Amino acid sequence: MVSNGNFTETDLYTDGSCHTLSRVGGWAAILWINSEKIILKGTVPESTNNRMELTAVIEALGYLMANHSTIKTVRIYSDSQYVIGIPRRKEKLIASGFSTKRGKPIPNSDLVLRILEQLTFFTVEWIKVQAHQKNNGLDNYNIEADKLSRRIVREAAR
Repeated sequence: MVSNGNFTETDLYTDGSCHTLSRVGGWAAILWINSEKIILKGTVPESTNNRMELTAVIEALGYLMANHSTIKTVRIYSDSQYVIGIPRRKEKLIASGFSTKRGKPIPNSDLVLRILEQLTFFTVEWIKVQAHQKNNGLDNYNIEADKLSRRIVREAAR
């Protein structure tokens, strides 16, 4: 967490979840801005786990762009290798036109493209965390984001 008068950096913890049968998805993002904890969350019908993982990042970065324009550096903590790997796959995705070798759109290309567009506004450090960790007494807000996204899905699937 960064706590300075300029508020140029933030930590972002994200997670997403999806109910397998009902396909309702939930996402959660926890931001720390000048020692203030901001929780963003939502649901999406007809979704997947990967779409929810991506949506959490998109919604959080969109929130920063709209409400905290001085923040330029973001540390994104995620347990999703799919999300963390976006920068590594960027050139290949662009070169392929976001299509498979057979010419079909790459799954979730709409969301990946949105993230890539948002990343032009920020310097991002991607930090992979282990999924579904047990609380070890240390502050681990990915645990909280995970629990929150799963709770959102359970409530929406009822």
